[in-house]
Formats: sequence, C-alpha cells, structure tokens
Amino acid sequence: MSEALAAEIVLPGVSPGVYGSADFRAVADIVYRSAGIVLEAGKAMLVYSRLAPLVREAGCGTFGNYVARLRQDRVEEARAVAALTTNHTFFYREAHHFEHFAREVRPQVLHKLSAGNPVRMWSAGCSSGEETWSLLMTLLSSDRSEAKRILGQDLVMLASDLAPHAVKKAVAAQYAVTDLDPVPAPLRDAWVRMEGTTAKISDEVRALVRFRELNLLGEWPMRGKFDVIFCRNVMIYFDHPTKERLVARFADALLPGGYLYIGHSERVTGAAAQSLELIGPTIYQRRNA
Repeated sequence: MSEALAAEIVLPGVSPGVYGSADFRAVADIVYRSAGIVLEAGKAMLVYSRLAPLVREAGCGTFGNYVARLRQDRVEEARAVAALTTNHTFFYREAHHFEHFAREVRPQVLHKLSAGNPVRMWSAGCSSGEETWSLLMTLLSSDRSEAKRILGQDLVMLASDLAPHAVKKAVAAQYAVTDLDPVPAPLRDAWVRMEGTTAKISDEVRALVRFRELNLLGEWPMRGKFDVIFCRNVMIYFDHPTKERLVARFADALLPGGYLYIGHSERVTGAAAQSLELIGPTIYQRRNA
C-alpha cells in the first residue's frame, strides 16, 4: 500500500480518525491467524469499505480502536472475518465436476445406499448454497421415481461456511430465477419451484442437508468420514502451508476410495499427495492403502 493511501482516510459518520497501513496490517494479521486468509496490500481499500460499518456499529470511532476491540472480543473478530470473506459462486460452477460425479461417483453412491450403507458428503465452504444444491440435484437426477428410493436411504450432506450471512442464504434456498440458468433443464424441472422471479429449491432436497457455520482452520466436530468432499475456490485465499495442511485434513476425512473436488486453480501437494490420486481435472480419489 502506498504511503499516500495509508496516510489519511477519514471514516464517514464517526469521529475523525485515521485508517493507515498499521491498521491494515493489524487486520490482515488477525484475519490470517483466525481463518488463514491472506490479505495482500492491494486489499487495503476493501478492508476499509467492509469494516467501516462495523467500526461505526461498535462505536469505536477509529480503526485503531476497532483493532484493539478485535484483539479482545472473539465474537466481534468472527464478525469482522466473515465480513471480509468472498462469497462469489454460482450454480453448476465448473460443470465438469458435476459431469464426473454423475458419470463415475453417482453409481457407486447408489450401490452403497441400496446395500443399506450410509453416504456422507460435504460441501466445505458452501457459500450461499449453489454448490450444495447443484451436487444434490445431480445425485437425485431428473427421475423422481428413482430419487424417491434415494431419499429414503441414509444420505446426508454437510454444508459449511465461515460466514453466517452466507449460511443464512444457503438455508433459505431461494434465488433469482435467472441464477438457475446453468442447471440442466430436467433437473430444474424436477427439483426447483418457480414462483414469479424467485426460484426455490424443493423441500425434499433441502431435507438432505445439515448447514453449519464452520471455520475450516478450526476444530471439526465431525467424527465420521466422508464419501465425497467438495472444497472449491476456497484455498485460493490461503498461503501454501495453509493449503497443504487443509488438504491433508480433507484426505484424512475421506473414506478409502472417497473423492475430493477442488477449484480449477488449486492443486494437491505435500503430505496429502501420498494418499490422494489425481483422476481428473482437479478431482482426486483417496487411495485404498
């Protein structure tokens, strides 16, 4: 960040104060420690614009005072970190993942369910839910008679995100009709109700999901292992050591033969590369041994 930018930024609507390079660095350190997110100097104005409302709400007057509050108040720290997360996503993003799932993984899932065994999937960093619903609609397919058999089995998806506002939107499962355009029409017809300009995911699909607020760098309360994990375009905000630690945890959380889908610009390196085999573009499978 340039000295000119760092020098004087007056917060609107609060007591005169300075937002400078020291404040930005302090916020960046807090966010990295809490969530592993790396904020480069070019994000200084983004930090200012997203946190200024919280500074005002907290009655802190200056960013310096707010930083001091963040260091003492874990609840406020969580609010600040959530405000700085990016929640950009859309339905059927990276469609080749869903095509692979439908072709290769879905038959295995159906076989496992028909044998009376549980299936667990995880949308890690689910944002506002588009990935979660895309995956479940792909699994259920447009054949509702077959889907009824699936819905009666022991199938659960965990969908988690750090940001409460993103989880809230995901739980609501309501979107603009145009947001569903990337979804194949047979799946839209089977699992989405159109009400004017609003599209609502059907109750049958919603019943399969357990939404949770979860920091991927914190403790994971889940004790069972997963058949499928989607964590896409989340690790782009982490540094290399943080990525490697997280992917190693994902590998440990997968059942042998389970699948990990990551974002188009992400790769598996480090210890996890010993247990995960690349089987397609940004698609990995847990080795049996």
